[in-house]
Amino acid sequence: MFPTLLERGFQVEFLSHARAILGVDFPDAMAELDAVIGALSIPVTEIVGSGGGEAKITQRLRRSLAEHGWEKAHFTIEKRVNGKRRESISHEVDHVRDVPGVGVIALEIEWNNKDPFFDRDLENFKRLHAEGVISVGVIVTRGRSLQDEMVPLVRRFAQSRGLTCDADVLALGLRPTTRQQDDVARRMAGGAPSFAEAWAASFCQDKYGAATTHWRKLEDRVHRGVGNPCPLLLIGIPASVVTFDVPLSEMPKAPVQEPVEAELPFF
Repeated sequence: MFPTLLERGFQVEFLSHARAILGVDFPDAMAELDAVIGALSIPVTEIVGSGGGEAKITQRLRRSLAEHGWEKAHFTIEKRVNGKRRESISHEVDHVRDVPGVGVIALEIEWNNKDPFFDRDLENFKRLHAEGVISVGVIVTRGRSLQDEMVPLVRRFAQSRGLTCDADVLALGLRPTTRQQDDVARRMAGGAPSFAEAWAASFCQDKYGAATTHWRKLEDRVHRGVGNPCPLLLIGIPASVVTFDVPLSEMPKAPVQEPVEAELPFF
């Protein structure tokens, strides 16, 4: 299962008999995931690019999945006593693959959100599975290698662009806050070997820090039993899919505005 993902270095983990269920009952759906996610590439400019809203990588994955029938779905579960509704709970899942006569797979993409979103996703899967609504839950997030290599990747970008000061960063269309600029200055004063080194470390800590959605945060939760006993498929995006061949002219630009004291948005 997942020959393309495994060949390209994606992390793939099955829990609670998900491998058997997906391999026997959903081979075509798994082939779709292998093709869609396995074709993924991420220009480093998208990792560095600033701006609000959903990340381009997530947008591309969503479009490709939707083209294969993995659509957003809303589920409402009602409890009735003697025909009267006593309780109603709604659940929204970003991507659902319904295989008639077989079952339903639910999938969420957590590229770079706050890590409690994993709790939300896993608890949703658990409740929907308990009610017989879904057969398996799937989560796609940054893999261990991508999280570990984020600073070197961003540093390589900074060095290739010749970033030596805040003005160079601003010239790219990025809009660091005063707090972020001060953090880079502190790192430089503390002995960082170059501006590129200091900026990359500060940028990644701020935007892709430990409290965001990535493999280790997901792994911690499922190994504690969050989401259990819903069968789960976890897919981690590796560093090997990041590319450096996108021209500077295609780098996402942030709106021109004065820096404000706020966290960079999560994607």
